[in-house]
Amino acid sequence: MMDSTLAIAYLGALVLLLVGVIWLVIRQILKARSLENVISDLQPKLQKEKGSPDEYYQLGSVYLRKKLYAQAIALFIKAIKEGGENNPEVYNALGFSYFSQEQYDLSIKNYKEAIALQSGYVTAINNLGHAYEKKKLLPQAIEMYEQVVKLDEKNENAKRRLNSLRKQVITTG
Repeated sequence: MMDSTLAIAYLGALVLLLVGVIWLVIRQILKARSLENVISDLQPKLQKEKGSPDEYYQLGSVYLRKKLYAQAIALFIKAIKEGGENNPEVYNALGFSYFSQEQYDLSIKNYKEAIALQSGYVTAINNLGHAYEKKKLLPQAIEMYEQVVKLDEKNENAKRRLNSLRKQVITTG
């Protein structure tokens, strides 16, 4: 009796685990298909004709998610040139693309542009802090993370980075 109950419990747990894995796999497939649909819809169109800033941004964002940074950068620059120069999200995405290629000066320039367009843009401020941190500009990084925490008190990432940097400054200072 005890052995069969234990076997049923193990079997139930195994089935639940299997269902969870299947759900995750299906979710990933649907995400990938969604990204591929954006590429198959927009890429041929933008090769034939001039697109809108939003279309260049959408396609660039897909390339960014796929870690195709050079293609993403080219599309974000086109989005800006085609009238997206007032869109802080484009500059933030462009900054992130440069950051991902370890081009920190260019990423900083674009994060600053995004923040200039939208002063309380928490994501761009946080990204700017991270770029400063990578360049070993710790006082500037601390200042950015402090701004993030002021604007978003629940931002655990900024709090963690801020505490870590403050400890580094104390031990090296």
